[in-house]
Amino acid sequence: MKQSKPPVNVHDAYHAHIYCDATTAVQAKAFCDAIDTNFDLKVGRFHEKPVGPHPCWSCQVIFAAEDFDDFIAWLEEYRKGLTVLIHGLTGNNLKDHTDYAYWLGEEKQLNLSMFL
Repeated sequence: MKQSKPPVNVHDAYHAHIYCDATTAVQAKAFCDAIDTNFDLKVGRFHEKPVGPHPCWSCQVIFAAEDFDDFIAWLEEYRKGLTVLIHGLTGNNLKDHTDYAYWLGEEKQLNLSMFL
């Protein structure tokens, strides 16, 4: 199994994408609700289909560098097997989803063709 690089705080803003499927949707929705309760972050809609480059159902969370350390630690502690993609927001979508992408859990193959 490929070892993912640990998330590092080097950008001003980030997305976290909580991934799930039909079997983990209830868990993921509860997890996203807990994020909304425990953090003053922008929690997006819950998508029950692949959206954009994301190969799974997902929910996006927008957060800033000042939230990074606490939020990443919380994600790691409470994700309970869910996969989370974390990436920087630099304006370069391809780099954001490749060079600046970090994974908590199983790394997924993204559909990057829209960025090429």
